[in-house]
Amino acid sequence: MRFTKDHEWVKVDGDIATVGISKHAADALGDVVFVETPDAGKAVSKGDSFAVVESVKAASDVYAPVSGEVVEGNAVLASAPETVNADPEGEGWFAKIRVSDASQLDALMDRAAYDAFLATL
Repeated sequence: MRFTKDHEWVKVDGDIATVGISKHAADALGDVVFVETPDAGKAVSKGDSFAVVESVKAASDVYAPVSGEVVEGNAVLASAPETVNADPEGEGWFAKIRVSDASQLDALMDRAAYDAFLATL
């Protein structure tokens, strides 16, 4: 699993990256009440907003950690947005993206580097 400084995570299997928000981000948001995930076929570029998560505290954009094409949005989140709080780094994923440039993954932090980054916040 890899992480961004914007608190997204990426788990890669072949050329498919599953993307969500970190436990830290989910905890900071509080109770998630709405999630808008991207539709399959949507092209995304690294750094672009591709999803929205709303909590009782705030609404936040979720940024694509890699460029590619969305192959699936997590439909479960439409009816059960609380899944993001219950399992942010598992079943609370937002989208699966077919990665167009695997070298972009090299810029992401591993768990140890992300934990060190969190300690600076």
